[in-house]
Amino acid sequence: MIKKGLGKGLSALIKDETLSPNNIQIEENDLNKVIEIDINKVQPDKSQPRKYFNDDTLEELALSIKNVGIISPIIVKKKGNFYEIISGERRFRAAKKLKLKKIPIIIKEYDDLVSLEVSLIENIQRENLNPIEEALTYKIFQEKFNLNQEQIAEKVGKNRATIANAIRLLKLDNRVQNFVIELKLSQGHARALLPIEDIDMQFELAEKIIDEQLSVRQTEEIVKKLLEQKKDEQKNKIEETDPIKKQLYLDISKQLNQILGTKVNIKDNKNKGKIEIEYYSEEELDRLFCLLKKI
Repeated sequence: MIKKGLGKGLSALIKDETLSPNNIQIEENDLNKVIEIDINKVQPDKSQPRKYFNDDTLEELALSIKNVGIISPIIVKKKGNFYEIISGERRFRAAKKLKLKKIPIIIKEYDDLVSLEVSLIENIQRENLNPIEEALTYKIFQEKFNLNQEQIAEKVGKNRATIANAIRLLKLDNRVQNFVIELKLSQGHARALLPIEDIDMQFELAEKIIDEQLSVRQTEEIVKKLLEQKKDEQKNKIEETDPIKKQLYLDISKQLNQILGTKVNIKDNKNKGKIEIEYYSEEELDRLFCLLKKI
């Protein structure tokens, strides 16, 4: 069933008969009608983002097809000597599992871009993509159809934030993306890992999440600590790798030591910082106070 509020959704695209042909001769009587064809003449579209198919759900679908048949025909277009799937790859795969010799199809005379759009929208509407495949779908809408996130959201019936958050997942290390595809890592866990730029650290933490079954909240806390630790390390590294500035502060500290008669430390942090003056008794504190009042 087509979801409401999708704008030009799957049903609108499938009804459109004014699309440009792909110059392949097809019997006119066969267009837009349900016909049965040799299953070996049908092949998946390699350009569509969906690559992972859950074996358990495929088995369930195969059982349903065995009992009642393929109720909704597979939408295809002619490509060379074969028919390429536009919509219905799960049904096709389930039929292959059952070793069916023929399957019902509807032939459409769509060009490549329209075929892709129909396929993408069908995937989104049926909600059977994993988060990475969904993100790749939105990315294709951006690159192939020059749509911005707001336009994609309107087309697929979701809000813009959902589109933006999904696309951000593609910044993850490929190994981490595979965990999401395999459903070992949730979308929430994956988003929590995004602030970590080091891909090896990202992958190691993903493995830790899976092995220790950490919650999203626990993951966020670990990431927060790692980022704070990295910030401190970078600060120390800057201090250590700037010998001129380090020597300057050392010279100033020595002069202040002589002036105040006690140990003085200067701590710098990006052109701001603090001066620490040490004292070892109340009498020395009084002495320093009186001395500083005169400066």
